[in-house]
Amino acid sequence: MITSSTVVNAVVEKLRQALARGQWRSGEMLPGQRELAEQLGISRPSLREAVTVLETLGLVRSMPGKGVLVLDPDTAEPTLVPAASVAEASLEDVLQLRYTLEPFIVGLVAQSISSSETGQLRLTLMDMREALEADDAEAGVGAYIAFHEALFALTSNPIFQSVVQQTSNALKQSAQVLRKSPEHLAARLEENEAVVRAIRNKDSAQASAQMRRHILAEGRRMGIELKIPDEQPGH
Repeated sequence: MITSSTVVNAVVEKLRQALARGQWRSGEMLPGQRELAEQLGISRPSLREAVTVLETLGLVRSMPGKGVLVLDPDTAEPTLVPAASVAEASLEDVLQLRYTLEPFIVGLVAQSISSSETGQLRLTLMDMREALEADDAEAGVGAYIAFHEALFALTSNPIFQSVVQQTSNALKQSAQVLRKSPEHLAARLEENEAVVRAIRNKDSAQASAQMRRHILAEGRRMGIELKIPDEQPGH
């Protein structure tokens, strides 16, 4: 069954290839939504989502009342949070970003992950366990970050591929705090193992729930009670 995200991803790739071929040059406008949707054989909502992805990647810009402008790929930059903004973020900001993105990402990953990819995730957990047994805090922090970055890398959604780098940067920002609490490595390992078990079982809802619980627990270990809109956090 073709999902809407699959359709959008396919449209994004078609449009990227057309832009690379010079079908529409820098400074030109894309055809109107109705015309372009008919050319591609998709719905206008799917086209709008694809244009949003292209805009995030810095390839086009929506001009209200005018249409969609093609940008110069050599000078355009993806619409990302500036590195300076990430550096200025508080630990609570970091955790809020992680709580927003990581549970959704692991839910997607659980739906499509291969056995070899699951094996790679389990290898990073083995690194965490070895660091725990060797009482090596630095290796433990490195393995913890590597595990979460491995999860980020498994998403095939192009808009996430642009955004999760900010999550990775934010995670690394909290590494100094993680180093100060090596006694919590066992808890982090146990929580991440629960995430991987749910992923291995293809249980998206459980994988997301376990990741929410993990991030909330991380916050408590840092002395932070996350302010989140859920009525029952972590459930």
